[in-house]
Amino acid sequence: MHHTTSPESAPESPAVPADDPRAAAAADELEARAPSANAAVPNSEGLRLLAVHAHPDDESSKGAAMMAAYADAGAEVMVVTVTGGEAGSLLNPAAAEVPQCHRDLTGVRRLEMAEAAQALGVQHVWLGFLDSGLPEGDPPPPLPFGSYASLPLELASAPLVRLIRRFRPHVVTCYDESGGYPHPDHIMSHKTTLEAYHASGDPAKYPDSGEPWQPQKLYYDRAFNPGRFRALHEALVAAGIHSPFGERLARWDSDERPDWLTHHEVTTQVPVGDYLEARDAALRAHRTQVEPDGFFFATPNDFLREVWPYDDFVLADSKVETSIPENDLFSGLRGNA
Repeated sequence: MHHTTSPESAPESPAVPADDPRAAAAADELEARAPSANAAVPNSEGLRLLAVHAHPDDESSKGAAMMAAYADAGAEVMVVTVTGGEAGSLLNPAAAEVPQCHRDLTGVRRLEMAEAAQALGVQHVWLGFLDSGLPEGDPPPPLPFGSYASLPLELASAPLVRLIRRFRPHVVTCYDESGGYPHPDHIMSHKTTLEAYHASGDPAKYPDSGEPWQPQKLYYDRAFNPGRFRALHEALVAAGIHSPFGERLARWDSDERPDWLTHHEVTTQVPVGDYLEARDAALRAHRTQVEPDGFFFATPNDFLREVWPYDDFVLADSKVETSIPENDLFSGLRGNA
C-alpha cells in the first residue's frame, strides 16, 4: 500500500462513522428496500454538482451514471480532473497497437476525456497538475518533483477553491480519505477537496481566488461498496451465472481486507438504472485504460437494474438539514438553492 503525506493537513469532514447507530440504521434501511427506491432523480434545474477526480477515466468508473442522471435531469454537472494522467500506462492491449498512444499518451487521454464528458452530458475542466504516478518499491521512491501529491496543501488547493467560487456548486463529490485506492493523487485529491470545500466560503482564506461561495453538501464516492459487490455476487450465483466477485469478497471478509477499503456506511443511493449505458460509453471512451469487455462490464446492465440500480455515496458533511438514508444528493436543497 502506498501513502503520501503533505506538509499540511486538511480539516477532516465529519463523515458518519461506521459505528454510529445512524449509519447502521441507514445501511439497514437501504438494503431492506433495495431495489425499490425512486426510479429516477427529480428535476434538478438550477442545481449544480462538482465531481473531483484525480485522473482522466476516474470519472467514468466512479459515479458516472449518477452524473449522467443529474445532467439529464437539468442540473449543471462539472467534472474536474486534477492531473493529466501523464504517468499512466496502456492498460488495454489493443491500444498498444495505436502508434499515437506511444508518441503522445497524454494527448490521447485528453481526447478520451472529451469523449467521455460528451457521453455523460457533463462539463469538464482540467486543473493542470502533474500526475504523481504510483510509486513502487519498499520503501517507495520519492514522488516526482513538482507532481500533484508532492505539493504543499494550499498550493494544490488554490485552483480548486477558485473553480468552486466560479462554478458555485451546491454539492461536491470526491474520494474518501483512502483515495478510493491508495494512489498518491487520489489521496491528495481528497485532501485538497476537503480544504477547498471548507475554505471556499471563507473570505479570509484564498482572498485572491474569487468571491466566496460555500457548497452545501460534501459526499464521498463509494464505488467499492462491499454491500454492492456482495448483493451482485449472491444474485449471480443464485441465477447460475459465474460471479467475478467471489475471490474479492473472500479477501475482504478475511484478514486480507486491504487497508484502503474504509468502513464508511453508505448513506445515499442515487437511482441510475437508466444511465448505465451512458456510463459504459464513457468508460469505453478511455480506450487506453479500459478493455471494452473487461471487469467493468462483467455484470450485464439488465442484471444491475434488477439487483443494484444505484450509485452509492457517503454523506460527509451537510450545511442543510437532511435525513438519511437519502436517494438524492440534493436532498435538503431543493427549493432553497
